Amino acid sequence: MTIAVDFDGTIVKHKYPAIGKDMLFAFETLNAMQKAGHLLILWTYRSGKELDEAVEYCRKKGVEFYAVNKSYPEEVFNADEVSRKVNADLFIDDRNVGGFYGWGEIWQELNLGNDKEAEKMRLRLERSKRNSFCNIIKSIFCNQ
Repeated sequence: MTIAVDFDGTIVKHKYPAIGKDMLFAFETLNAMQKAGHLLILWTYRSGKELDEAVEYCRKKGVEFYAVNKSYPEEVFNADEVSRKVNADLFIDDRNVGGFYGWGEIWQELNLGNDKEAEKMRLRLERSKRNSFCNIIKSIFCNQ
């Protein structure tokens, strides 16, 4: 599949124009998508220097995009001729209806990795959810 992925709020936490912290399991999932043969498009509001920084940040984490803010590498964006919307089979964005489900859920939905990798991701996801729940409980009862 061709998968368009947003950057701020999806791959990293919102800190635009800076680059925020990595979202939990983002790069593990993106790398697994590439390993499975999916083509990744970076689909972001960023442009210029901020876009270059985001692409380089992902490259250092092992993610090479098939295209950036376009449907295929050779596409020349001209606002008078085409829209900025890219042609993809799937869009991963924190602005989806219902919000961003998280990279662990995306991993499971796309059935990435072998059974051993999938089980390891499932256990990490459960541990992460348990830790998040514990932190919520602590904040309720410890901040009184």
